[in-house]
Amino acid sequence: MKEIVKSIIPKRFFETFKNIYSTYLKTSLKGNTVCCNICKFSYAKFAYYGNPKRSNAKCPSCNSLERHRLIFSFLEQKTPLFTESKKKVKLLHFAPEAFFYKTFNSSDSIEYVPCDLYPGIFDFDNENLIKEVDITQIPYKDNSFDYILCNHVLEHIPNDSLAMSELFRVLKKDGLGIFQVPIDYNLETTYEDFSITTEKARTKAFGQKDHVRWYGKDYKSKLEKAGFKVTEDPYVKQFSEEEVYQYGFPSDELLYCCTK
Repeated sequence: MKEIVKSIIPKRFFETFKNIYSTYLKTSLKGNTVCCNICKFSYAKFAYYGNPKRSNAKCPSCNSLERHRLIFSFLEQKTPLFTESKKKVKLLHFAPEAFFYKTFNSSDSIEYVPCDLYPGIFDFDNENLIKEVDITQIPYKDNSFDYILCNHVLEHIPNDSLAMSELFRVLKKDGLGIFQVPIDYNLETTYEDFSITTEKARTKAFGQKDHVRWYGKDYKSKLEKAGFKVTEDPYVKQFSEEEVYQYGFPSDELLYCCTK
């Protein structure tokens, strides 16, 4: 539906509509029950998002979703990423989300390298920082990055094993990668079928028109096959039920923390 609306409404009107709707959401959800740990704004609740719709999901201010807020909390609380030091840490970030881009790029402790195969689609990249990078042919030397963030990217990549190998290659030996993907824990093994090529068929099979697989319980072993030491971190379980709601975290998501 969003693509249809964009195709029939001039861009300037679409942007105006988005701004009006954003203002409406911020006003209608005004309150102090929940708080986004990324942009620090509070609301009565987060907005609905997804198909099917999830409640308490999307921040009206920065547009972060549950998984983003959980990852950010982990980075803040469990890593020294934001700790000021004489030497900046290098962060490689695939398909950068606007709120992460803003936060990472403004940090004095981070040398930020955002990238994507299609950098032109990111209209917030006013500084032209986003590099054109194919995740299956990463143009950086071995052991280049202290951190790599790759959030809901690998399910789009036909040759994900090559992408994982490249991520392993450019991560430093004492570095950390966080590689989140959609996972169906009812599947023992990842489901993919490359004979499925139409948008409608991919949506039915994989949940989204540009996805090429549903990962299963074997996702961890796939990362390990690329060389990573993988921890399925139940980080969210350290929070109470009330805190999970307050910060709009996913209640059962594991963080896939990868090291060499």
